[in-house]
Amino acid sequence: MTTTPTTTTPETAFDPGAEAARATATILQDTLHGPDRGVVVDSPPGAGKSTLVVRAALDLADAGRPLMIVAQTNAQVDDLVVRLTEKSPGLPVGRLHSSDADPYDKALDDLPQVRKSAKAADLSGLPVVISTAAKWAHVKVDEPWRHAIVDEAYQMRSDALLAVAGLFEQALFVGDPGQLDPFSIVGGEQWAGLSYDPSASAVTTLLAHNPGLRQHRLPVSWRLPASAAPLISDAFYPYTPFRSGTGHGDRTLTFRTPSDGSPADRVIDEAAASGWGLLELPARHTPRTDPEAVRAVATVVRRLLDREGTATSERAPGPAPLTADRVAVGTAHRDQAAAVRSALADLGVTDVTVDTANRLQGREYDVTVVLHPLSGRPDATAFHLETGRLCVLASRHRHACIVVCRAGVPDLLDDYPSTEPVQLGTLVKFPDGWEANHAVLGHLAEHRVVWRP
Repeated sequence: MTTTPTTTTPETAFDPGAEAARATATILQDTLHGPDRGVVVDSPPGAGKSTLVVRAALDLADAGRPLMIVAQTNAQVDDLVVRLTEKSPGLPVGRLHSSDADPYDKALDDLPQVRKSAKAADLSGLPVVISTAAKWAHVKVDEPWRHAIVDEAYQMRSDALLAVAGLFEQALFVGDPGQLDPFSIVGGEQWAGLSYDPSASAVTTLLAHNPGLRQHRLPVSWRLPASAAPLISDAFYPYTPFRSGTGHGDRTLTFRTPSDGSPADRVIDEAAASGWGLLELPARHTPRTDPEAVRAVATVVRRLLDREGTATSERAPGPAPLTADRVAVGTAHRDQAAAVRSALADLGVTDVTVDTANRLQGREYDVTVVLHPLSGRPDATAFHLETGRLCVLASRHRHACIVVCRAGVPDLLDDYPSTEPVQLGTLVKFPDGWEANHAVLGHLAEHRVVWRP
């Protein structure tokens, strides 16, 4: 008797493009034809939030549905205006701005299809009108817009949403749950866990009152490489996991000038090979602007540029030079950023972006150098343990992230275990900062280079 050999069918390969396209199609279907008043989309870093917003705006405009777009900053508004005009040069777009002396990017003056005004009435009848939440809060209309898109919805406080909710009938909310919480100068402890907490994000309050709204997620990060996506997904997005749009080997980072054997060069080579590098200084309690740590950050950046790096990726057929504008330094505090800028200037580096996590949100670079928020600290405060801060700092890169930190942070975390009170009724969209810090440091320990200045 002859037998036919059995064959096993391999697991279907993950196709990032197909998965992203499927998710986008479903989101657009629910936005244009769904019965709900709102659609919520969670997006990991670099998953194409702005691309989705532009695509949805153009589809709504093509369907003849007047649309208002709410963004959180003037820079975000101007960026969306430019993106829309690039994708649809013939589409009239309204830019509603404040009455300040310099209310918008003057580059918009070169776009003839963009009408700009401080009065919403001057922009009536246009298919798309874009402004900040703060400006929309002062707009009064007789008839609401049929549709709205709220961009970076997790950065918007719920009281800001309440101020504009009467301006539209249906809305698409797009945002990253791993970003920093909305800024508030007033403590929100007295409202924590309540459905009307004004300091909570717009999405949190929206879902607390409308739990049946359709929720979606973008499943692919096109920014984070295959070396970074698993860690960032597990540490910061366990409830909305995602994968990288590229595989191992699709991106490479090489240097024309070989290593000189210094700790800075060794950690650079480690990061180029694995995507991560930890430059560890001796354990010590230091001032916030730790001179040794600041000097270490500046030295790493100087060597990154001196070694003439080239980055190869799916974006171009050949390698691209690692120039200063493709490198960024991230810190927790503004005085730390200022100290790093000064140290870089002393080394002749002036064109590298150096900023806090708050200001780096939404931006991407080939290589980032991060001063760990807990480096050299005697305690672990809620500010430094905030999940979104470390998430932003660790998720801006396309090729590699190098973290500079003093030893002893895991012990510091164990000395200051999480004591945040559990708030009943709070929608959990991201993990505890204590756990996330441990997860990231545990991974970085595998890529550690010790520096003893």
